[in-house]
Amino acid sequence: MNAAAIIVRAPAGVVVAVLCLFPLLFSDFVTSTIGVRSLFLGIAAASITYLVLHAGMISFSQTALYGIAGFTMANLAAASGGIEHIRILGLDLGESWGPWQAAGAGVAVATVIGVAFGFVCRASYGIYFLMLTLALAVLTFYFFGQVPQLSGFGGIGNVPRPHLIGNPVTDPTPLYYVALAGAVGIYALFRSLVQTPFGLTLQGIRDDPIRMRSLGFRVELHRTLAFGLGAFAAAIAGILSVWYSGQVSPGSIDVIRTIDVFAIAVVGGLGRIEGAWLGAFAFTTLDYAVKRWVGDALGSALDGVTRFETWFGIIFLAILLVSPGGLVGLVQSLGRRIHVRVRRQRQMPDDLTGPAPRAIEERRQRTDEG
Repeated sequence: MNAAAIIVRAPAGVVVAVLCLFPLLFSDFVTSTIGVRSLFLGIAAASITYLVLHAGMISFSQTALYGIAGFTMANLAAASGGIEHIRILGLDLGESWGPWQAAGAGVAVATVIGVAFGFVCRASYGIYFLMLTLALAVLTFYFFGQVPQLSGFGGIGNVPRPHLIGNPVTDPTPLYYVALAGAVGIYALFRSLVQTPFGLTLQGIRDDPIRMRSLGFRVELHRTLAFGLGAFAAAIAGILSVWYSGQVSPGSIDVIRTIDVFAIAVVGGLGRIEGAWLGAFAFTTLDYAVKRWVGDALGSALDGVTRFETWFGIIFLAILLVSPGGLVGLVQSLGRRIHVRVRRQRQMPDDLTGPAPRAIEERRQRTDEG
């Protein structure tokens, strides 16, 4: 491996090392507020990025699916404010389920509903697809808010967590590593699907659905399955979110939260799956910094707690103006510049004092830029 490749890839190694050692490098508060939240919000944003990048579908339903998984788990685990006795279609399911069983059921239910959402939206494209998913998200919000047997606007509290996770307030390390494992699993799943027949077909449908249909591919079926795959990832994020906070309410899936998760994906960059976690890290770090320091520095008019969405909007616009590709676009641009500079230095003659070496270097520079 040459020096240029080492320099370009070294930051990735540093990132992996920091992720593995995060609870040892930072306090419990930072691990909980930034580390854990970045991981599960990144999973939710990755479900959006995957649909946009590989299927050409811009969805606002991911936060609703995220919430469906959380509400299902909380009700099955008999948390405070949930259903007291579980009976579905006349089948008695008992008083309560264990945390792991309830979590698995939450993921399954959200994935099935995600497939149903995808079926509803399968033939829509562009702004019509976006508006349908937004309507489904709003419908989900009001459903849980107006059905007190399942939640009500007061939400469900005291959701039991697995013993492995314990209490994230006093010790967030176990939940951090569970969330990290979930993030790695979702990332590996999305990356592994890219070159599969399903993934390649999905990309063809993204680029030209009419031509793919004329070639005999079942376009609507592939779009529906892709949406279900995104729902699965969003459901994992929803389970981790409820374990993190110990509660779930319609307020956690309202329009503001929906826009937040979508903005995280856009800020990180929709060109690569990794951008979802980069955007989530930026969001949680900004949340931590603004709420801790901005109010004291600038006064109550720009208080970081009540004005956080304003601050995030300003940063959001600044990032997109500087780099339309988001943060991942900035990282890629920086990596290319470093690679070009290192290669140029390795090829540069020791003596550039004469006119001929200078002409050679100028020609190489024009070639690199071209």
